[in-house]
Amino acid sequence: METIIKKFQQRFKKVQGEMHCWEELQSRLVSQFSNASSIIDRLQVLKDVKNYGSLSCVNGIEDAVLMKQLQSLQNILISINKTLEEFRSITLSIGKIYRDARQLIEGGSNKLSVKQLQLQIGVKPTLAYCLDGLKLLHEMHQSEYHLKTSLVSGLSVLTLKPNPGDLIALQQLLVDQPNIPKEEVQDIFDIIFAEDIP
Repeated sequence: METIIKKFQQRFKKVQGEMHCWEELQSRLVSQFSNASSIIDRLQVLKDVKNYGSLSCVNGIEDAVLMKQLQSLQNILISINKTLEEFRSITLSIGKIYRDARQLIEGGSNKLSVKQLQLQIGVKPTLAYCLDGLKLLHEMHQSEYHLKTSLVSGLSVLTLKPNPGDLIALQQLLVDQPNIPKEEVQDIFDIIFAEDIP
């Protein structure tokens, strides 16, 4: 039993590594989203020729500036989609770690009974807790990935009909990561890596 718990702990270490990558991607996505929002905010101002002052006498300046901004926005949106694909890869990886762990317990001739799954050795977690923890971490990240894709879709819609309040709300939702409560995640890892007192 203790051997299987150690195998679970190895899987949780892999999940921790994936979560570290997730946090790096999160910083990148927030920055990209902020840059895209700034351009979307500027588009309305750039469409009004009065905002060009004495530069308005330069033939085609409005179109040239507007096109340059739209080009920059398109490049940022392409980068955002690449970042989302990396989030998706992490979600799939955590899902595979969970499925492999479930197979360890439920598969083959080593299938464990409910009693064995609930057995606790010292302060180490039960196998049922380990499996539930992996499942929960996968579900959290999967839900957060779906939210991020929805927010990016919302950003694309706001390109056509900008609303500063909506842009701010979308960005705040992205920063908060509401589907991954940090305290709950930390509690899972604290229990998984609990050590017996010598």
